[in-house]
Amino acid sequence: MEKLYYERPYVKQFEAEVTGCIPDKDGKYLVRLNRTAFYPEGGGQPADTGTLGDARVLDVRERGEGIVHITDRPLTENSLVTGILDWERRFSHMQNHSGEHLFSGVVHKCYGFDNVGFHMGKDEVTVDFNGILTLEQAEEVEAEVNELIWQNIPVLETYPSKEELDALNYRSKKELSGQVRIIEFPGADVCACCGTHVMTAGEIGILKVTGLMRYKGGVRISLLCGREAFLDYRRKLKAVQGISVLLSAKPDSVLETVTKLKEDGAKKDGDVSRLTRELLEYKTAQYPVSSDSLLVFEEHLLPAQLRQFATMLYEAKKGSIVLVCSGEDGLFQYAAGSSDMDMREFSRQLNAKLNGRGGGNALLAQGTFQTSFQEIQKVFQEEIQRRI
Repeated sequence: MEKLYYERPYVKQFEAEVTGCIPDKDGKYLVRLNRTAFYPEGGGQPADTGTLGDARVLDVRERGEGIVHITDRPLTENSLVTGILDWERRFSHMQNHSGEHLFSGVVHKCYGFDNVGFHMGKDEVTVDFNGILTLEQAEEVEAEVNELIWQNIPVLETYPSKEELDALNYRSKKELSGQVRIIEFPGADVCACCGTHVMTAGEIGILKVTGLMRYKGGVRISLLCGREAFLDYRRKLKAVQGISVLLSAKPDSVLETVTKLKEDGAKKDGDVSRLTRELLEYKTAQYPVSSDSLLVFEEHLLPAQLRQFATMLYEAKKGSIVLVCSGEDGLFQYAAGSSDMDMREFSRQLNAKLNGRGGGNALLAQGTFQTSFQEIQKVFQEEIQRRI
C-alpha cells in the first residue's frame, strides 16, 4: 500500500482503488485500499477520520494485512473511490505532534530526561518523563520551544541506512528493527517517529504547557499547540473575563480578589460554625433530662448540623433515643443517636418503614426519609414501644 501521509503529508483529498471490504462483528466494515492518506493510529497519535466516497471513515488501524479503514458502510471491491480527510483534525495532530517532539527534545537536551509516554487526547497532549521537572523548569522549556517555533526551523525527515543509524544520536522509546524513519528539528531534537509532522516549526504556531503532575517517579506534562492552544486560550480568557465582571475586578487581579474572598469566606464559615454550635447548645439546654425517647424537628439544618444536634442531645441525656429531623413533607434529613441502643439496627427499621436510606455506627445514624412528618412520628413511637 502506498502511504501518502508520508509521501505527501499535506494531501487532503486523493483517489484510490478499493482492494478489499469485509464486514466486522460490530456492524462496520473493514476497507483496504491500494493507497491512502489516512494515518492509522500509532505512536501516541490518533487515527485520521474523514470520508471514502459516501462512507464515513471512523477509525484507521495498521494490521498484519496492512492498513484497514473502518467505515460505517461497505464499498465495492475494485471500485475507485475519493478519500477526503478531516483536515482540521489532521493538521491539529501534526501541530501537536511536532510541538511534543520539540518539547521532549529540549527537555532531553537540558535535563537528560527521556520521554517514556506520549498520548494525544481529545482535550490535551500528555508527555511522561522519567525525571522530575518543576513548573518553573517546564516553563523555561516552553519558552525555548516557542523561540524555536518563531525562528521557523525546518522539520527534516530521513531514512538512514543501518550504518548511518548506528552512528546517529537519536531518541527512541523502544528497540527498532527494519527501516527507521527519523524526524529532526535541527539543533533541538532527533527522534525515531512514525507520525505525521509539519514541514517547518512555524506552522506549530505556539506551544503552551497547561499542567504538570508527579507520575510514576517522574512527571506528566500536559500541553497544547497551534489551533488547540488558541482555542484553549479563548475559553480560559472568556472565563477570566466573566469572573472579573462578577467580582468587579480587573482580569489581572482576579487571583488576588478570589484569594481574599476565600480567606473572608473561611473566616465567615468559622463564625457561622461557632454561632451554630452556640445556638444548638442553647436549644439542647431547653430540653429536660429524660430517659424517654425524643423526636425533634428543626428547620433548615444541614446534615452535619443534624448530626451535631443529635449528638449533643443524647450525650446530655435529653433522651434515651434521639431522632432529629429537618426538611418538609416528602423529604426529610434525619440523624438518630443513642448511648443505650445500637443505632445501626434502629435506623434500618426506620428506613424500611419510612422509605428511607442511610446508615451509620452504633452511636449515630443518619439519612433521609421520603414521607410525611406525621408518619415519622407514628413509626418512631411504634418502634420505641416495640423495643420497650
